[in-house]
Amino acid sequence: MRARTLTTTFALAAVLATAACGESGSSGNGGGGSSGGQASGDACAPIADDQLVVMEDDKELQAVDNIIPALETAYAEANPTAMDALNTVSAVLTTDDLVGLNAAVDVERKSVTDAAAAYVDDNDLGSGVTGSGAVTVGAASFTESQILANVYAGALNNAGFTATVQTVGQREAYLPALQAGQFQVFPEYVGTVAEYLDGNPDEAVVSGDLDASVETLRGLGTPAGLTFGEPAEAEDSNAFAITVALQEQLGGITTMSELAEACSDGSLVLGATPECPTRPFCQIGLEDVYGFRFASLGDYDLGAATNQALIQGQISMAQVLSTDPILAQ
Repeated sequence: MRARTLTTTFALAAVLATAACGESGSSGNGGGGSSGGQASGDACAPIADDQLVVMEDDKELQAVDNIIPALETAYAEANPTAMDALNTVSAVLTTDDLVGLNAAVDVERKSVTDAAAAYVDDNDLGSGVTGSGAVTVGAASFTESQILANVYAGALNNAGFTATVQTVGQREAYLPALQAGQFQVFPEYVGTVAEYLDGNPDEAVVSGDLDASVETLRGLGTPAGLTFGEPAEAEDSNAFAITVALQEQLGGITTMSELAEACSDGSLVLGATPECPTRPFCQIGLEDVYGFRFASLGDYDLGAATNQALIQGQISMAQVLSTDPILAQ
């Protein structure tokens, strides 16, 4: 994921307190923390700013979680052009696009259907593909999934299918329903669905390598009766952001490696979910893979609480989701 600069406001952060999507931590009040070691300087002490920048994960600490169409295999085999239509979405959908779509719904208060329809029309999705017949696209019960399902449905409709969207719930409910053919299409996430299908929490089957992870996913999908299309550039994964003011103080750095080197004095204050200290993609990985040393770790729910703490200068670096609406430029 490349570095992305963004502008936000305290008012936007307040809106996101009720609108932010994604799983949250267990406490939510922030301010708590555990020491990561004694700081010997202040090179990376927090600096308040309403402009933030996401650091590039140049060592691929985060497992990929790109958007990918999932189809019930019997339907995919009987209707091959349905996958062709869905792959037109993957061909253009970027992380910045997904940030903008989430912001259109959660911040600008557009309807899911209107935001999705505008994106389908703007990108002429599904054009040049010919298909027919009824098809149901499933959606989970959060904004981003519902947007993606409606984008998929729009592309299918443009290709000649008659597509409808059905909200199904969480993965434990919708994946068995997809496998059973209760609906035929679902917008999935490469890493998350691969780990779910693998079912072994003690050993990761995906990594920061997208091609290898998609190959693994397709191998897991075959016995499960699922067929996966092409992945989009867009992904919804964990990321880490700092303020532009701190970035400028550190000479315009853009990568996590550069940030770790610049903050080697141990002055960086991390704001993240309460689970961060025990997660390999969070504090453990940041220390082992990048060599970060932290002055302290503040506990926050993922989303509005962490974002606002960064804006207000309570923390130096925040754990964020790469498609959080607050990242809309």
